[in-house]
Amino acid sequence: MADRVTVIGWDGSPLTGAATAALSAATLVAGAAHHLALPEVPPHAERIRLGSIDLAARRIAGHRGSAVVLADGDPGFFGVVRNLRAPEHGLEVEVVPAVSSVATAFARAGMPWEDARVVVAHPRTLRRAVNVCRAHHKVAVLTSPGAGPAELALLLEGVHRTFVVCEELGTAREQISVVTSERAADHVWRDPNVVIVIGGGAEPQAPGAWIAAHDPGGPRGVRGWALPPEAYPADARGGRAGSGEGEFPGLRAAQLALLGPRTGDLLWDIGSGGGALAVEAARFGAAVLAVDSDPAACARTAAAARAFGVQVQVVEGRAPQVLERLPEPDVVRVGGGGVAVVTAVTERRPERVVTHASTRDEAEALGAALARHGYTVRCSLLQSVELDTSAWSERERSVVFLLSALRSDLAP
Repeated sequence: MADRVTVIGWDGSPLTGAATAALSAATLVAGAAHHLALPEVPPHAERIRLGSIDLAARRIAGHRGSAVVLADGDPGFFGVVRNLRAPEHGLEVEVVPAVSSVATAFARAGMPWEDARVVVAHPRTLRRAVNVCRAHHKVAVLTSPGAGPAELALLLEGVHRTFVVCEELGTAREQISVVTSERAADHVWRDPNVVIVIGGGAEPQAPGAWIAAHDPGGPRGVRGWALPPEAYPADARGGRAGSGEGEFPGLRAAQLALLGPRTGDLLWDIGSGGGALAVEAARFGAAVLAVDSDPAACARTAAAARAFGVQVQVVEGRAPQVLERLPEPDVVRVGGGGVAVVTAVTERRPERVVTHASTRDEAEALGAALARHGYTVRCSLLQSVELDTSAWSERERSVVFLLSALRSDLAP
């Protein structure tokens, strides 16, 4: 095993004294081509061109002497340190950090970034990275070949964002470009790059912020989930989110619990009504598409999203036809449309579908359609009674069948 392993971050600045001392004593140096070309790399040292980190780690583990691994930016932030410290390699490392590429990118843009989300985009995680860009105002994307600015832009079709593309940071070829997401797909970008994705309204103001990349908490004084209708803004006709049929808070709470929307997910809310569920799913960090054929309902959803400071893409159209042009969902809430809409949803293979019915016959039809298309279905009868606490008398009663369907290949 290597006597000593030092991981050195490089951001284009002159190496520190500690980094230079570690390199001068190195008998093995691993890094990208531009790292191995640094004049501080000893000419006698064995050199490894980094490709597979695991393969390099095995070479380092079998080396007798002092090893140095060079990496861009801060190697402990989405970098090689985690791979080298994996138990199977048995390596103990010392780290000499540099400024991370994310911090450098925001510095070049002249922007604060404690409120930014940071994601890594590989071809296998690109869709989830895009969903974070849909859901949040400010996202830094660490890209990779096949998952760069052009691919991000293509998957963001229909969602306007501004891209700050930072190419080859810290090198003589560094370039910063500001383009709209619509134009980013028409350009060939150099690797490596960081993309700052900004949009979806004015930059949120967070006086006295105390936590990085915080989730929206809603208007001042509003706490909790499955909020009552009065927590949402009223439109000109007095209509509010959460006040429509099938939107009562108890049902919404159960639906949210079953859907489990989270950061990186895309949730379809079909028949979104006033948008209460869409807004609350977005508060959990999910990207949300709220679909409704009623223009007034779409307007209420947009107003509720603005009031709570979340990103919800509102799509006016009639299901199932409008679903054909929507991006792939992870979870879906069907608020109306019956068997035809549920069947169209199953063809897109989301992990989970949640819907409800007012009668047992309707519930059986929906459950049969879900089961027929490869979903394991559960159904519960929910009854909610709202009481007037001044007289402890019944004010309103709601009874509904709640169906939850999990894709059969995921069922326990």
